[in-house]
Amino acid sequence: MALRSTISRFCALFMALALAGCGLNSVPTAEETAKARWADVQNEYQRRADLVPNLVATVKGYAAQEKSVLTEVTEARAKATSIQVSADDLQDPAKLQQFGAAQGSLSQALGRLLMVTENYPDLKSNQNFLALQSQLEGTENRITIARRDYNEAVRAYNTRIRTFPDAIGAKIFYGAKPMTTFEATAPNAQTAPTVSF
Repeated sequence: MALRSTISRFCALFMALALAGCGLNSVPTAEETAKARWADVQNEYQRRADLVPNLVATVKGYAAQEKSVLTEVTEARAKATSIQVSADDLQDPAKLQQFGAAQGSLSQALGRLLMVTENYPDLKSNQNFLALQSQLEGTENRITIARRDYNEAVRAYNTRIRTFPDAIGAKIFYGAKPMTTFEATAPNAQTAPTVSF
């Protein structure tokens, strides 16, 4: 009787250890981390979307000659904020690509707007514009960092669900599928832009 009890305890301990090594906790933790990093990306895009109207309003007062650039920025912002990606869409490369393309268009329009300011020194002298320009540049940097952090979290998650022993629990208990990383969608994104004055 004591031998059976010992064997039962040993089997229970072995099963607990086997299940613990199959990613029962680490897979959902990695998935939630990736989703949280995606929320950070969306937060930074929202910050930019909120900041752009203020920037445009300030610049409009000083740059009537550049209405077309400002209109383009406004239209790009509207398009960028109309496309939403939820945590459930992170495994849909087409949805992420569409989102990235809209955000890329806004980034390009903002880049042209910033180049306009270099051509008109009276715009640069306005302190409000300089403050907003600084915030915009900081926001673009924050977006870059948030996208990098998201891609790293997705890499960690995708690695975890594909490596032993976590792959066992990922497939059996969660039906885990790889997530999609954020990729550049703008044409010539790998080529540095040329700035000429």
